[in-house]
Amino acid sequence: MKARHLVAAAVAFAAALFLDPASFAQETDAAGGKYTVVELATLLVDGVSYARGVNDSGEAAGRSGEATGSDTRAVAWTSKGDVEILGVLPGGDYSAAFAINNGKEIVGTSNTATGVRAFLWTGRDGMQDLGTLPGDTGSEAFDINNGGDVVGASNGPLGIRAVLWKKGEGMTELGILPGGRSAKAAKINEGGDIVGTSDSATGNRAFLWTKIGGMQSLGTLPGDTSSEALGINNSGQVVGNSTGPSGSHAFLWTANEGMMALGALPGGTESRALGISNRRVVVGTSDSATGTRAFVWKKSTGMIDLNSLIPALDYLGSVLSEAHSVGDLGEITALIGGGEKAPMAGDDTHEQDHLYRAFLLTP
Repeated sequence: MKARHLVAAAVAFAAALFLDPASFAQETDAAGGKYTVVELATLLVDGVSYARGVNDSGEAAGRSGEATGSDTRAVAWTSKGDVEILGVLPGGDYSAAFAINNGKEIVGTSNTATGVRAFLWTGRDGMQDLGTLPGDTGSEAFDINNGGDVVGASNGPLGIRAVLWKKGEGMTELGILPGGRSAKAAKINEGGDIVGTSDSATGNRAFLWTKIGGMQSLGTLPGDTSSEALGINNSGQVVGNSTGPSGSHAFLWTANEGMMALGALPGGTESRALGISNRRVVVGTSDSATGTRAFVWKKSTGMIDLNSLIPALDYLGSVLSEAHSVGDLGEITALIGGGEKAPMAGDDTHEQDHLYRAFLLTP
């Protein structure tokens, strides 16, 4: 499908969807909270919507279009589910957004005529290429804070390197853990602390980077062999996943307590933490006795299946299988992904095999 057809489909589908808001917005009272559920519009009726970030206004960012390949676009959604196409960089036919801040500045990745580039999108300037480290050929942007600082990765002959991009200063490298050859930065908080994953002499490790301490390994849970960090809040609390012989395990790391396992839903053994708010609310995905489910975790309640806090979704008999981000006012972006046996994913892995649709949950 050509880009002009994709845009036309977006207009037609959005018009049909929003004639009756009650057809896609639902709310419920349930143990642990009350959520209004809004389905985020897709650019194609039979395409995917994949939300990756949310801000305090309930605006979300991600991608929509074909499940794989070209004619997929970075998009932004309003809190009502309306979709806006962000475009592509010159020469490109694919883009994906990963994060949005409270000023509606959005970052992500777009291909171009010569490679893949990190982008920053604003309502005033549109999509801008953030470039690469000197000598590199590609880059990716995964998060942006409210000050406009962007983190991600740059790649080239020297491998993949974690980077920080600041307005007026350009892109700088964050380093690699001892013995490692590559690193990616995943999230940044308002104080400029950054988390991600770096190779090391003993395998992949979640890292925390600070202006004073540089890059430090967060280790693994006991008995595990690798880890990754995927979220950080303004208190410096970090979430991610630790992996070993028994699979993947969601963790919460704090400076005082170190790395703690968050467990899994009843009947499950594996989980992944994908986001954390400044109120220490964690979201992610876990297997369970009934399949892969999105979860929300609080210290007071432990891990709860998000599907128990919303009405049954009237969409292909599916359930929420992943929750990717949580805002400070409690908004959650979550996905259905191929029904009961959706893969437990924190990225786009296996997406070609499953139909993803995105939802915004507001307490």
